[in-house]
Amino acid sequence: MPAAEIDATADVVRRLLAAQHPDLAELPIAEPVNGWDNATFRLGDDLAVRLPRRTAAAALIVNEQRWLPALAPTLPVPVPTPVRVGTPGCGYPWSWTVVPYVAGRPLTGRSSGEPAAQYPMLATELGAFFAALHRPGPPEAPRNPHRGVPLAEKSELTEARLHRLVDFLPDDPTASDSARLRHIWRQAAALPAWSGPPLWLHGDTHPLNLLGHRGHLAAVIDFGDITTGDPACDLGVAWALFDHHERHLFRRAAANDHNPIDDDTWARARAWAVTLSLAILANSSDNPTMHQIGRTTLVTVLEDDRGSRGSGAGNPTGNPTGNTADTRPGRQRAARTSATSEAR
Repeated sequence: MPAAEIDATADVVRRLLAAQHPDLAELPIAEPVNGWDNATFRLGDDLAVRLPRRTAAAALIVNEQRWLPALAPTLPVPVPTPVRVGTPGCGYPWSWTVVPYVAGRPLTGRSSGEPAAQYPMLATELGAFFAALHRPGPPEAPRNPHRGVPLAEKSELTEARLHRLVDFLPDDPTASDSARLRHIWRQAAALPAWSGPPLWLHGDTHPLNLLGHRGHLAAVIDFGDITTGDPACDLGVAWALFDHHERHLFRRAAANDHNPIDDDTWARARAWAVTLSLAILANSSDNPTMHQIGRTTLVTVLEDDRGSRGSGAGNPTGNPTGNTADTRPGRQRAARTSATSEAR
């Protein structure tokens, strides 16, 4: 995980609140949860304070402050819409945000605390979230050179990381399948790029940014990478979370008039699962939960490819007739988190 450039502490939070939002300054402040970009402090029972911990995140939190208030009313589950906005002060150099606290656990897999029987429901609810989000954005929407772009723009870095897969997964048989992952990537990268209007994207929909509670999707958090572009970028999370039958439910629920999720889009989504998993593996040697998410997603992509080949299909588009066994490795239980937990 990237080192913090600013060590935000509870004392800094207290002083910022006292100076800018004094009515909140006496609420209890919990120890922070540190993500790649932000430190998050629970504030009382119902709020959390989110502060960038490095320069690269400073502009991202401003994007959230600018766009989430407009998007939130159109979405079916809570997102971290700012309830208060903070500015630099007390020696702290960047903007910061107070957001609602949402109870839930990250959807890190069958071991996350959500019953396996609830995953078809979660797949449908997450798909409905994307159906609501994936609508044309305005010309002034944030630009993100790393998300929602044509796959060809990701090829050089993806190929380099595939070459290093054995370094990311030493003594792991998954690394021996790098040639097959490269074939999956190249097939998708050769497909026509997204030709529709740039659609709103979350941009960072790995499982730690999805909260479940009592069998339902409770919130989608960390919109720092918000942008517009190819919706396949967001849909790749299906291979991080769901089995074959659940991916079918997810795909059906996520489709809308702007993105019916044709076979090319679904194949690009699987390629996004590959490239984002490689990014996670390349940057998570100190974070076992994230590292396992990256590995598990690649395992699921490979299993899906084997199933597609076995059925005579050339891409991951087959529709199931029923549940298939979930053979993915169990994932580590994540700690209870707030609506601003993150790892990018």
